[in-house]
Amino acid sequence: MPIISSNFKGNKWNKNKHLETIIPALFRKIDIAYERERVELSDGDFMDLDYVMNNSKNLLILFHGLEGSSNSQYIKGFSKYFSNQGFDICAVNFRSCSGENNRLLTSYHSGKSDDVEYIINHIIINKNYSKIILGGFSLGGNVLLKYLGEQAEKINPLIKTAFAFSVPVDLAASSKVLSKNWNKPYMVRFLKSLNKKLVQKANQFPDQIDLTDLYKINNFKEWDTRFTAKIHGFENADDYYHQCSSLQFINKINIPTLLVNALNDPFLAPSCFPFNIAKNSKHFYLETPEKGGHVGFALSSINGQYYSEHAAYNFTKKYL
Repeated sequence: MPIISSNFKGNKWNKNKHLETIIPALFRKIDIAYERERVELSDGDFMDLDYVMNNSKNLLILFHGLEGSSNSQYIKGFSKYFSNQGFDICAVNFRSCSGENNRLLTSYHSGKSDDVEYIINHIIINKNYSKIILGGFSLGGNVLLKYLGEQAEKINPLIKTAFAFSVPVDLAASSKVLSKNWNKPYMVRFLKSLNKKLVQKANQFPDQIDLTDLYKINNFKEWDTRFTAKIHGFENADDYYHQCSSLQFINKINIPTLLVNALNDPFLAPSCFPFNIAKNSKHFYLETPEKGGHVGFALSSINGQYYSEHAAYNFTKKYL
């Protein structure tokens, strides 16, 4: 019954779920130096990987959230923390997220686990690591959990354990939550970034993207129906959410995997807390602290320690 009782009670100075989410995202500052590798994909596209090297045999691979990158504060925070513990780090940038638009019409989305598989296989073949850990956040956590469930018994033995934070494992339900009025600032911010990339993509492929009334769209379901689903071969947003939600894959996971979703996460629906799956799993661990917000988890000051980093490290070191 791998449900973990959380000892995280929230930021001692701040118990508001929105401030727990927003303040680290906007104001946390972390200095870290990456070494970039461009990986050419089999479909003619590319992805950029950013490394922190310690000449270690242990590698942590990190997958960011929606419209994030290797420069997202939580990615840099985990990179610095695990690097200080002696790990090599690979911070993956999904297609179009490394500062340069990708080459193809298709890009990244919440279920693009084939890209996760390709990058992991590339690292296993071309690098010399003896143990690999995987970590994902929000959208990147959903893609990672889907990948782990799809691999099940086939997963490479070099992959020892995984963790994920603030994951909308039920995409349809979380899309509804994010459309609520109290989440409008997040929606506006996400759509502004997505629309900017979409306009660039329309300039690349003018006959394949219709931007009519683009700026009237104010929720993910409409945006995903018009663009994500159409571009990536789904019938509509409902079909996309159904096929890509990691909730249906979690019970198949076959390596020790930790999911930490804060109960006050403003992005998550009740179905994003899969207690029953964890109770009946040998490998999937669930921790649901009362506080933390969405990819927050600051212990005290914004530039101080983060519970998420401690929890991930303490979990993974058991399996190394």
